[in-house]
Amino acid sequence: MEINIVEEKKNKLIFEITGEGHTLSNVLRKELNSDEHVKTAAYTIDHPLIEKPRFVLETDGADPKKTLIAAAKRAQKELEKAKSEAKELK
Repeated sequence: MEINIVEEKKNKLIFEITGEGHTLSNVLRKELNSDEHVKTAAYTIDHPLIEKPRFVLETDGADPKKTLIAAAKRAQKELEKAKSEAKELK
């Protein structure tokens, strides 16, 4: 996975994630939208055969890069928890 920043402003970040589809994008979008500083977090995939989600992240003035990193860390914790719980089901 590679994140490419397309546009960066004080409270806005547009970035693409290479090699990922809707699964990771929906998790990340949900985590971003749960942040109190996020005004908008959405993504689009222009073509279904070329999985390259393009995100738009707008904050209330908080650093969008830091907000993205924090959301990714929260998502990672949740996924690790789900993985651990799934192992217990065996």
